[in-house]
Amino acid sequence: MKKNQIGSSDIYISQLTLGCMSLGKDTAKAKSMIDMALEHGINHLDTADLYDFGDNEEIVGSAIKHRREDVVLTTKVGNHFNRETRKWYWDPSKEQIQQGVKASLKRLNTDYIDFYMLHGGTIDDPIDETIEAFEILKKEGLIRAYGISSIRPNVIREYVKRSAMDGIMMQYNLLDRRPEEEILDLLDENNISVLARGPLAKGILSNQAAKQIAAKGETGYLDYSYKELQSINDELTKLSSNKNELSFRYILKHPAVASVVFGASSIDQLKENTNGDFNKELQDDTYHNLKKITKPVTYQAHR
Repeated sequence: MKKNQIGSSDIYISQLTLGCMSLGKDTAKAKSMIDMALEHGINHLDTADLYDFGDNEEIVGSAIKHRREDVVLTTKVGNHFNRETRKWYWDPSKEQIQQGVKASLKRLNTDYIDFYMLHGGTIDDPIDETIEAFEILKKEGLIRAYGISSIRPNVIREYVKRSAMDGIMMQYNLLDRRPEEEILDLLDENNISVLARGPLAKGILSNQAAKQIAAKGETGYLDYSYKELQSINDELTKLSSNKNELSFRYILKHPAVASVVFGASSIDQLKENTNGDFNKELQDDTYHNLKKITKPVTYQAHR
């Protein structure tokens, strides 16, 4: 599988990333899924300290302990939590980040993290302090590169101006095209890579779309009504027999996107998500047709 550089770093990640949040708590099962992902050419795993209050990091760490060199590892920080009480609060302070990385390294059973992200962010955060903390960790060799996970344009613009980050994780899919409005081109111009999460819009863009749309009933998705989702699914079915692949390739079309981050809770889901030719770029006519059958969604908050 083709690998893309994260920003200006020396890190190259596969075009597909296994998001580990849905792996579950069965260590043996999680290991088999991670092994299968690696066999399919995926080298990038994404987790976070808050996922299952540290349990997910421990499971990922256990699964890769004998093949750490085969993996590019991403985790996140910024939430102060108590594993016993399961309570947490937002804390992007320098102290929390420096303490958080030590705890994550221990749970992941590794001495470095490839890509470290702030797990959120608001415009009221001590942004310069947060950036300073990541820069210190980078100089200490505890992390190789850093970035943020955010969908807020105002926060993203501040980090673009004030930091030397290499990547951003954000929700981006064919139904949630908000990043196209004002963010993707900005990031591309500044050589900041995008890790696109939520690529299948909770299954609405997958091969199981009809079932997922029916399950949502009349609630729809973002600005899309139930009937609009049905109509879009019909059009996608005409375009491809593999909607998972089509949805992923749409996202990868933009030059700012380095990798599509998908989740899987079973071997079957993993197989379905990795079934396709992701090295071949989506044709321009198909790309534009997909834009025609969907619509831009504007940011209504957190600008």
